[in-house]
Amino acid sequence: MNLRLFVALEPSELIHRRLAALQGELRRAAGGAAEQVKWVSPEGVHLTLQFLGAVPEERLPAIQGAVGRAAAGSAPLELAVAGAGAFPSARRARVLWAAVAGDVAPLAALVAALGRELAPLGFTPEERPFAAHLTLGRARDARGLPGLAAALAHAGGGTEARWRAAEVVLFRSHLSPHGARYEALYRAPLGR
Repeated sequence: MNLRLFVALEPSELIHRRLAALQGELRRAAGGAAEQVKWVSPEGVHLTLQFLGAVPEERLPAIQGAVGRAAAGSAPLELAVAGAGAFPSARRARVLWAAVAGDVAPLAALVAALGRELAPLGFTPEERPFAAHLTLGRARDARGLPGLAAALAHAGGGTEARWRAAEVVLFRSHLSPHGARYEALYRAPLGR
């Protein structure tokens, strides 16, 4: 059986609450156009480090070993939610996200280590530079989200919400018409 897998960091409960508030700000700014956005459930938000795709279940032990080795070589990370943005741009928003600040250089090093450990197993690292973010929603149509560009520029003002990432999680994604549900299959502590 194939499992849809990805490797991620799991934000704290405080961060989940902060993201729910940020989504509320963006929904209000978008007005009726907010219905064009498929919002991610705040408790399901995670910081993806590497997407693995559909993988045969019997490959789990090797993947867990690779994730564990990469995690062991990195210290816990101090991260924060600091503002919001969109890919490819605020004016043509397709993916709405919360910015991640803090230990972003060590985070990028962790992503590179994961890529090195997973490459011998046939997983190709992302070619684009790593952009640390937490996905808040996906727009069905990049046009017609008036007010969103300005809202993104001012969203999440005030103090940063911080969290300590102490483990890397291998998740299985269960897709359904009601949205994705994520199941943690393996947790590897960050530790040096």
